[in-house]
Amino acid sequence: MIYQSFATVYDRLMDHELYGQWRDYTLQTLQNQHRVLELACGAGDLAILLKQAGLDVVGLDLSTEMLTIASEKATEAGVSFPLLQGDMLDLSEVGTFDAITCFDDSICYMQDLDQVQQVFKQVYQQLAEGGQFLFDAHSLYQMDVLFPGFMYNDRTEETAFMWTSYEGEVPHSVEHDLTFFVWDEQLGGYQELNELHHERTYPMADFVAALETVGFKQIKVSADFGQEAVQDDSVRWFFSAVK
Repeated sequence: MIYQSFATVYDRLMDHELYGQWRDYTLQTLQNQHRVLELACGAGDLAILLKQAGLDVVGLDLSTEMLTIASEKATEAGVSFPLLQGDMLDLSEVGTFDAITCFDDSICYMQDLDQVQQVFKQVYQQLAEGGQFLFDAHSLYQMDVLFPGFMYNDRTEETAFMWTSYEGEVPHSVEHDLTFFVWDEQLGGYQELNELHHERTYPMADFVAALETVGFKQIKVSADFGQEAVQDDSVRWFFSAVK
């Protein structure tokens, strides 16, 4: 399972300023929608911000480790909301929502465009009439130009982290090779952990066509958290669509 070991250091590695920007984009884009399902909620930072902003939030994530962190962080923040373990390929048991979000390029973890469209279908079925779907995805520029050869290293007294990205085997895809060295008191040394993450994106027109196929209308695409029009060198695309 992805994030099995990454969960313990994910929160420290993330740029927390991004969560505020996802919150602002969500609040500015939703049209008086109140009950929100956040897909791939991860460590819960965005869900907490949306709850504090007055929305009725439910978080869903595939990783139980991430949900444990999210629960702890919600308690520390003095808020409470449901956290569900589940797969966004099957949302049949989660209920109906006014809006559903899927940020941090989580849609890019789907294996192919068929799975992307399956997520869109599940979201459509769980939205109330007039409900909105908001998500983002890596752009072709990010996936094809910026990611291949990308490297990032991080080290503290207790952990060391190495991230290297390679071009994937299929078009517009990438493999992230993640290596962790985590201090283990019982062993009296560092434990090495490895994960390989696969991400894939598609031309913007393919995302739009998949949304239209399942019935979405009023599809809008922007960049920079909805603040700019899409450019050739935009790194992340933001989509909004209405049922």
